[in-house]
Amino acid sequence: MNSTLYRYIFKEIPPPFFLGVVTFTFVLLMGRLLRLTDMVVTKGVPLGDVLRMILYLLPSFLLVTIPMAFLLAILLAFGRLSGDSEIIAMKASGISLYGLLPPVFSLAVITYLAGAFITIYAVPKGNTAFKDLLVTVVENRVSLGVKEKVFNGDFPGIVIYCDGYDERTQVMSGIIIQDERDPLEPSTIMAGHGTINADHASRSVRLHLAGGSIHRTAGREGYRLVQFSDYDLHINLSQASQSVKRDERDMSLAELRTNWNSNSFDNKGRLEMRLEYHRRFSLPFACLIFTLVGMPLGIQNQRSGKAAGFAVSIFLLLFYYIILSACKTLGERELLNTFLAAWVPNLLFVVFGVYLFRKTAAEEKIPLFDYLSRFASWASRLTKRGPSR
Repeated sequence: MNSTLYRYIFKEIPPPFFLGVVTFTFVLLMGRLLRLTDMVVTKGVPLGDVLRMILYLLPSFLLVTIPMAFLLAILLAFGRLSGDSEIIAMKASGISLYGLLPPVFSLAVITYLAGAFITIYAVPKGNTAFKDLLVTVVENRVSLGVKEKVFNGDFPGIVIYCDGYDERTQVMSGIIIQDERDPLEPSTIMAGHGTINADHASRSVRLHLAGGSIHRTAGREGYRLVQFSDYDLHINLSQASQSVKRDERDMSLAELRTNWNSNSFDNKGRLEMRLEYHRRFSLPFACLIFTLVGMPLGIQNQRSGKAAGFAVSIFLLLFYYIILSACKTLGERELLNTFLAAWVPNLLFVVFGVYLFRKTAAEEKIPLFDYLSRFASWASRLTKRGPSR
């Protein structure tokens, strides 16, 4: 009977889990979609490159959404079992809450291993691939980024405007260039026409201008005017890619262990690497913790139990990540040991999860649900009464 029951519960959780992963990931991705869409519409970046960027970002999103979806799946699954009185039937057959734990804990271990693989291997590789692709896009969109009658500021320290641009021949006409790479001597270049060519090997762009002039200030009162028939302006794209640097989230575990003892990084950088190292193991552990928290919340059989349990689970989820963020800040300021900064949220929720689990297994009331039930009843009466006149 146990094997049949375990298979039954084992099949109950995956559907809402995968639905939650897709939903939560889409919600988190919405914040990036606007910027990525802008790259396609206004910058001319190929749609394929943008889709690859989304693919590289997915591991960092899944690291957050997998624990969230797992908690929601346990809540919905056991809420359904409780609502259909199947939990009561299981208890009448002599199966306690502890007897229902093995299949859920097995799924928690699977999600933990998936989360550990993502955070240890997929996230650093995805972040590195995303930044490399971003640099490549910056270099390759040189000609794509030039639009006629539009001020193009994609080049470092340079703004380009042209009245006309032939994408086939890459010939511009009516050119105005504001060059502020040297803040002490900014210059304005005007040319009748010119061509743009990118050299990907040297990460540079050459603008060949014809029939124009250079207006340059020299000091506070100086001014120089240079007329030219042909002029080459070189732009170094490596300056644009310097801002895209690898940080601790892009490093493997071996690199983190090596670099946090290296003198090549300052104290803040080494501290962030230690924090990142411990967080690689602590974040996936939330799946195991949410097993202890989600099962008691889902099987509350009071009339308002499912609604209250859902509200409490969302609150606990937010509270978990708030504590996680606060502990990270304390760790970065050296007010808390890096190991504790990564594991304190898990330790606190383990204690709270054990409390909920034991209370529910003993069929004792949880005061938190009583308070929520009273609040829900009060809010319902207030809503039905309507605004006072």
